[in-house]
Amino acid sequence: MKKSTVIAMDGPAASGKSTVARLLAKKLSIPCVNTGSMYRALGGLALEKGLNLDEEANLLAEFSKVEICYGRRGLEGDYELMLNAVAADEQKLRSVEIAGAASRIARLRGIRAFLVQAQRACASAGWVVMEGRDIGTVIFPDAAYKFFVTASPMVRARRRMAENGGGTQEELERTAAAIAERDRQDAERPVAPLKQAKDAILVDTSDLTIEEVVNLLYYQVKEAVC
Repeated sequence: MKKSTVIAMDGPAASGKSTVARLLAKKLSIPCVNTGSMYRALGGLALEKGLNLDEEANLLAEFSKVEICYGRRGLEGDYELMLNAVAADEQKLRSVEIAGAASRIARLRGIRAFLVQAQRACASAGWVVMEGRDIGTVIFPDAAYKFFVTASPMVRARRRMAENGGGTQEELERTAAAIAERDRQDAERPVAPLKQAKDAILVDTSDLTIEEVVNLLYYQVKEAVC
């Protein structure tokens, strides 16, 4: 059996896992696959085509026409999400409308199964950092390394608000409460719930800088990857 070459990075929203995954992959000179972006890309496509986000059969029929993968921009460029060999607009994928569409289609078992196949294909060529919410539990339960990146709801709320220019204490508390509720929903969803794999290393970033977290993980994996 082929040995796994996946570094799985799971964790809740606003935990810093996307930034850590991207910087770790860059430090290791390997691809970084953001599974959330893959859902947003298909959600955006569904909106563009005017598809009903609850009609799984029609969605799958359209998505089956699409090659979705991560490819390199030139010989030395960064890896980026590609739809039919065209780079996705990551900034556009962050819109509220597309994020909402992604959330809806992610609840459909058939859509998740479709993307699991695409995500597993991303790891067929060698080492890859893959981040999401069910990488180490569902997509790659045999991942070579598993990390569960998290932070307290209040810390995550503070980070998110800082990205948006700050806010009042009341807004901070509301944001923290919303994040905690999102955690609960993700943990209790019937399809691929968010949870730490039994063999994953817990990484609490509450009191660490991004650089410290990246270095911590780098020294865990560098001997095998480099």
